[in-house]
Amino acid sequence: MRFHTAILAAAVAVVASPALAQQVEPEIFTLPNGMKFLLVERHDQPNTIAAGWLAKVGSVNERPGITGISHFFEHMMFKGTDTIGTRDPQRDAGYRARQKLLRDRINELTWTVQYERFKQGEIADPWDPKNDTTELAALRTDLRRLMDEQQGKAGEDVIKRLEADLAKVDASTPEGKQRADAVRQELAAVKAGQAKMATIVKDEFDQVYSKAGGTGMNAFTSYDLTFYFINVPSNKFELWAWMESDRLDGSVFREFYSERDVVHEERRLRTESTPTGVFQEQFESMFWMASPYSWPVIGWPSDLNSYSMEEAMKYWNTYYRPNNLVGIIVGDFNPAEVKPVIAKYFSRLEPGTQAPPPVVTLETEQRAEMRMQAEAEAQPQVEVRYHTVPFQHKDSYALDVMSSVLNGRTGRLYKSMVEGSQVASTASARQDSRKYAGAFSFSAETKGEATPEQLEKAWYAELEKLQKEAVPEQELQKVKNQAMADSYRRLQNNFFLMIQLAYAEALGDWSEINKESAKIQAVTAEDVKRVANAYFGKNNRSVATYVRKAGEQAEVDADLAALPAPMQGMARQAAKKIGAETDLAKLKEGLAEMDAQAAQVPPAMAPVLGYLKKKMTDRIAEIEAGK
Repeated sequence: MRFHTAILAAAVAVVASPALAQQVEPEIFTLPNGMKFLLVERHDQPNTIAAGWLAKVGSVNERPGITGISHFFEHMMFKGTDTIGTRDPQRDAGYRARQKLLRDRINELTWTVQYERFKQGEIADPWDPKNDTTELAALRTDLRRLMDEQQGKAGEDVIKRLEADLAKVDASTPEGKQRADAVRQELAAVKAGQAKMATIVKDEFDQVYSKAGGTGMNAFTSYDLTFYFINVPSNKFELWAWMESDRLDGSVFREFYSERDVVHEERRLRTESTPTGVFQEQFESMFWMASPYSWPVIGWPSDLNSYSMEEAMKYWNTYYRPNNLVGIIVGDFNPAEVKPVIAKYFSRLEPGTQAPPPVVTLETEQRAEMRMQAEAEAQPQVEVRYHTVPFQHKDSYALDVMSSVLNGRTGRLYKSMVEGSQVASTASARQDSRKYAGAFSFSAETKGEATPEQLEKAWYAELEKLQKEAVPEQELQKVKNQAMADSYRRLQNNFFLMIQLAYAEALGDWSEINKESAKIQAVTAEDVKRVANAYFGKNNRSVATYVRKAGEQAEVDADLAALPAPMQGMARQAAKKIGAETDLAKLKEGLAEMDAQAAQVPPAMAPVLGYLKKKMTDRIAEIEAGK
């Protein structure tokens, strides 16, 4: 997933938690091969369809050794087939076969020779090329050469030399102009030869959609699902059906070995380059003791290095078969017209021979408080997290209401900690109901000279009030009314309705979006009091405390402080990723996508989008200025 879409996905998660107020009645269309489609006909956004397909697989379905492979598949699915993404399928297949042989040998030597050297203390990292044996270094060189040839990069060194020569030529003289023209001709010839050598057509999947008027093509992977989506003109629906069924039927995992470098870089930007990223990853692993939620969605680095094509194909044939896929179509179309198109293209997918295995490892009971204390280049902050319940559990709705009582500018946390004692610049609470387990988190950042200990103490005081005193009826009803209003606004947008259907279908059942509203409205003050006492004991909590490194000065971000309190944490993390980005083209692409999605963002998220657009614009200016 491109990093700017990660920002969009985070925004979706923020607004997707309250209950839906209106009824959504999709037409359910299931093919003989088992692939189900949810068809929601809506004509309020003329000539546009939000179309996507859901794979019911996420990091929770992985195991040690292949962590992160669900997210890696997200990347692979944009690399094309023998139809899209190559100018010579046969030669391209030859490159892939030779690369596989080399990488299999690299893995074999690393898992044996290099791991043994690591265990004996001879080297610090068995995967670091600096520690390669002679044979490993030669294999790595051969692999890189093949990948460069496949991508048409074999003449990169020659091109750089010629470009350097051209920059040195003084074209103001006749002799210099003649020399410059000669270098330019040689440079053009080398580049033309590169293009002929390459078997890969970069980003052709995106190019085909863009030329047809498609916008916002992307995907995201979470703990419980992977979702691929785009907005297409209504008259291009058949193109969508052909394109998506083609990659589901014939993805060849092109650039399987080179794309690891891209994911490593994404991991660096998302986790390693953010002030608290590596600590949050450690906290997750501490909190989830038994559950497969304990590893990061992007995976552990050694696993990312170790994927084999055999493992990938096994995973593909288990989770990317039609019996584990759901298409979701929302927008301006006639179901009677699109169903034959769906059947024509998606019926070619062969059913899986093995049903996806169940996730059987449940989180074990936590019997003692756990704490992590970290020094980070960040504002002092704290997170207190408790084990709670999964999606559709009867108590999840009371926990959602409890978080709503606490959140927002009129919520208890803001009133007591931001406006009242002024120990916090931001404070929020969130119930995270996943497919197999849940967690409730309180998070806050300090203000002024306040300490994380003061934040934690203030949280326990607010929690005690909820445990001892029933929420007044007027306060409770205000929260329910807001949930109703938010859910109504979200339903007006096809794209976000599609996302909500995908989440509900992946975690349990799409129809939950129709049932959740009534369940939220049925929550009583006694329900909130009961769950506050049931799940928030000392032995059930884990605490992460972050303090500033000695000598580091705090930075004040007035634009961030102006955002609604519950949104500040997410916006801050997204801004940090933008600040760490060095790829100018990626930043400009991200800014363009934000502009394209602006009309689809719910009003509540508009301030966050504006803040992040400003951060992206500022970062682009910094890079262009050479800073």
